[in-house]
Amino acid sequence: MQGSVDVSGGVIGGRQARRRITELIRAARICTLTTISLDGRLVGRPMTLQRTEFDGQLWFFAYAGSATARQARVNPEVELSLHDPQAQVWASITGSARDDPDQARAERLWHPGLAPWFPDGPATAGLTLIAVHPTAVRCWDARGGQVELIGPVGAASSGGSSADHREDGY
Repeated sequence: MQGSVDVSGGVIGGRQARRRITELIRAARICTLTTISLDGRLVGRPMTLQRTEFDGQLWFFAYAGSATARQARVNPEVELSLHDPQAQVWASITGSARDDPDQARAERLWHPGLAPWFPDGPATAGLTLIAVHPTAVRCWDARGGQVELIGPVGAASSGGSSADHREDGY
């Protein structure tokens, strides 16, 4: 993919795009993860963003039997919405989700803020991780300007050009 325009009007991609996504994640701390239910409805729920460097995937804790995990297994297309309140930037991340019950990764990503939902920490029975691989990231600043942080942001690009993803405003 071609690079895309950042809030300041520059072109970004690759490492710079990953750095910008990391900044957004750290500022937002919580996002809305939207999945598609088994009957085709959109279902959103708040999820805690991990406080790590963006490595090409976003990681979420969930129960393997939860609607979130089941929906991601049946239809992996998801959307994440987040907001940086200080900078007044909103972002929409679309991508593909997968269930990943990696215990070692859960231990590395664990933080105490997750304890109310997973009382036994990373050893909580039925715990799984949901990995979201972004295919497109779009940001809007308070002035209404659009920013596209379109790959390659992850391990692979989704193809196309930034013009394929351009929208007129929000």
